[in-house]
Amino acid sequence: MEVMSPAPQRPYLGIHTVNVFVRDQEASVRFWVDQLGFHIAFDTRLQNGDRWVAVAPPDGGAVLNLIAPAPESRGYGLVGKPTGIVFITENVIAKFEEWRRNGVRFQFTPRLRRVQLDRSTQSGDAAPVWGGVFTRFQDLDGNSFSLVGFDEVNRQIEAHRREAAEKLEAERRVAHELEIARQVQARLFPQTLPPLETLQYAGACIQARQVGGDYHDFLDLGPGRFGLVIADISGKGIAAALLMANLQVNLRSQSALALQDPERMLRSVNQLFYQNTGESSYATLFFAEYDDRTRRLRYANCGHLPPLILHRDGALDRLDSTCTVLGLFQSWDCEITETELAPGDSLVLYTDGVTESFNDAGEEFGDNRLIDSLRSHPSDPPQSVITAIVDELRRFSPHEQHDDITLILARAG
Repeated sequence: MEVMSPAPQRPYLGIHTVNVFVRDQEASVRFWVDQLGFHIAFDTRLQNGDRWVAVAPPDGGAVLNLIAPAPESRGYGLVGKPTGIVFITENVIAKFEEWRRNGVRFQFTPRLRRVQLDRSTQSGDAAPVWGGVFTRFQDLDGNSFSLVGFDEVNRQIEAHRREAAEKLEAERRVAHELEIARQVQARLFPQTLPPLETLQYAGACIQARQVGGDYHDFLDLGPGRFGLVIADISGKGIAAALLMANLQVNLRSQSALALQDPERMLRSVNQLFYQNTGESSYATLFFAEYDDRTRRLRYANCGHLPPLILHRDGALDRLDSTCTVLGLFQSWDCEITETELAPGDSLVLYTDGVTESFNDAGEEFGDNRLIDSLRSHPSDPPQSVITAIVDELRRFSPHEQHDDITLILARAG
C-alpha cells in the first residue's frame, strides 16, 4: 500500500505593522488612545535612543508604528499626507459620531457609495455591485485615513458575531452542566465514615478535570465490619465519570453479599458492569473487608496497583493482583486472600495518578517516593498524611495535573 506524504503545512502570514509618520509621538499617542480608543501595542526605547511606540485598534490585529522622523529625513516629508490606510467598521455613522465628539477632524460626512464592477461575460449577467459607506479623517499632523463600511463585510461581521455568541452560549451551557455533574459525582464519594475501634482511616480524590473516573468508597457492612474500595475506570472525563457511577451503584447494591460470599459479590459486580458498559470499558478495583475485632483483612485485587502495607517494624508487603480487571470478560472469577493489620501497621491504597505523576525531567513519582512519604509520617493521623503526600506530589509535579489522584490510608491502632 502506497503511503501518502502529509501535505506541507502553510506557514503563518499576517500584517505586523504599518508606519505612520508624525511630528510628536506623545501627542500622537494621546490622539489615537484618547480620541480613537486604540490601545498601546508596545512602547520601548531602542539601543540608539529612539522611541518605538505603536498603537492598535481594539478589534483588530494590525499595528500602527508612530514614527517621528528627523526633519531632514525623507520620512519627514510624508508627515501630513494621505496614508492609504483604511479602517473598516460595521457602522461608519456610529464611529463617525463617536470620534467627532472626541474632537477628530473629518474631511466630509459619511457618504453612501455604489460602484458597478466591470465584468465581461457572454451570458449578459449583471455585474456585481460594491456598496458601502465611507469618510476620511485626519490626525494631529494632517495625515489622512479612510473609514469605511462595506455591505458584504458588515453582513459577514454580523454572521461572525452571531456565531461567536452561539459558541459562547454553548460553552456556558457545557460549563454549567459540567458543574452539575461535578456536584453529583462529589456526592458519590463517601459522606460518612463507619466507626471502628482498631482502625483509623481517610480517603481523598483530586480529579484532573471537573469529573473523572477514579472511585473510592467505605462500605458499612454491619457492626465491626467495613469495606475499603478503590477503583480506576478506563478513560477520562464525562465518559469515565458515568462508568464510575455505574460501578458504584453495582458495588453498593451487591455489598450485602460481602461478608458471606465476597467472591459471589464481585462476580455479580463484574457481570453487571460487563452488561452495562461497552466492550472496551473496564475498571481496576481493590476490595477489602476488615474485621474490627480480629483485625483480619480479606481482599481481592482485580488488576489494580498493589496496595502497600508498611509494618511497624519497617517491613513492607504488597497486596498483588488476585484476578483480572472488571468488565472485560463475561466469564470471570476471583480469589480472596487474607492478611492481618497489627497495631502500628499502615495500609495505603492509591491510583496511578499518584505514582505516575511526573516532573519536568520526565521522572515519575513512583512507589519509592510514596513509601518514603509514609515512613516520614509514622504516627500522624491518616488525613494529615494524605494531605502531606498530595503536597509533596504537587511540589514534585507542579505542572497541570494529567490524571486523577486518589488515596486511601488506614492505620491500625
